[in-house]
Amino acid sequence: MSNQNLATTSNNQVAPQQESQSERFTHAVMREFTTNAGSLEVTNFQKKLIQNYFIKLDMTLKDNEIKRLSKRDSDPLEFAWKNVNMSQLALDVVAYSSIGLDPLQDNHINLIPYKNNKTSKFDIGFIIGYEGMKIKAIKYGFEVPDDVIVEVVYSNDKFKSYKKNKDNKIESYDFEIVNDFDRGEIIGGFYYHVFHSNPEKNRLKVMTMKDIEKRKPKYASAEFWGGEKKKYNSNETEHIEGWFEEMVEKTIKRAAYNSITIDSEKIDEHLVKMMQQEAITLTGSDQTLLQVKSDISNNANKLEIGFEDANVVEEKPRYIEPEKQAPAASVMQPNENPVDDTPTLGF
Repeated sequence: MSNQNLATTSNNQVAPQQESQSERFTHAVMREFTTNAGSLEVTNFQKKLIQNYFIKLDMTLKDNEIKRLSKRDSDPLEFAWKNVNMSQLALDVVAYSSIGLDPLQDNHINLIPYKNNKTSKFDIGFIIGYEGMKIKAIKYGFEVPDDVIVEVVYSNDKFKSYKKNKDNKIESYDFEIVNDFDRGEIIGGFYYHVFHSNPEKNRLKVMTMKDIEKRKPKYASAEFWGGEKKKYNSNETEHIEGWFEEMVEKTIKRAAYNSITIDSEKIDEHLVKMMQQEAITLTGSDQTLLQVKSDISNNANKLEIGFEDANVVEEKPRYIEPEKQAPAASVMQPNENPVDDTPTLGF
């Protein structure tokens, strides 16, 4: 008899091993989905992805609760599982995990809690990164290119595009980095869809700085895009260099994968659910704010997850979000753990 899911008690009796929190969450999602949408069959891989959504969202809720407690006039609604709209979350998690988006993988998808004033619950916004867009394009695209080339172009580089015309049947370009150590200022970029067997379908899109700037979020964070930012606890401002090159490259990548046309014959209920979630939950300004928060979540140093049952991809420290460095202990009593809401998960 297999003892994989069994444990031995002090009386040498065999007892079932307790499920982990992420496993309980997976079963809760499946119950909620079945109640609201009917029967559900999931693969082992999808179950693992659903567990990863729990791990990521649990970490996000605890991180947001620490920030809430550090603010003097914060909203009284606690960032806790008991305040999450589980019915809606279950439908969304099933849809995004079915597509193959993993919140623990860099640039796949970010989970952003936001308060629904009508229900006094937290709905979860799902912001897809460029890697997530790539997965969606490969799975649902009408004509998926064999390769996608993305480059940022600087003033000292040499770039020349060759568009299709009556004499030129294949779009192409020449691109040369003249000096790797002094490329000058960023002047734009491009992406190139490559079809090896049908080069006549190759598509080149040149993006000027004007094209890139208009895709920049209205409330873009200075930590990443650069610019002026108020100093902490001060009315003075300081110039932040940011990570402008990385944000420009990310913008071009998003445009490159988002431009791949969806094949209507491949559309399934999960893609429809994802499109509905993106379209109806938020106003335009709220969506912009969520995108900024998504950039911060995606680019800032990641917190340690602390779940023994999770296989987490390690990431190199990159962009540091100053707000995460601000001490929150001053608003907490000794031995108090305000974000440990494990007993109230309700799974």
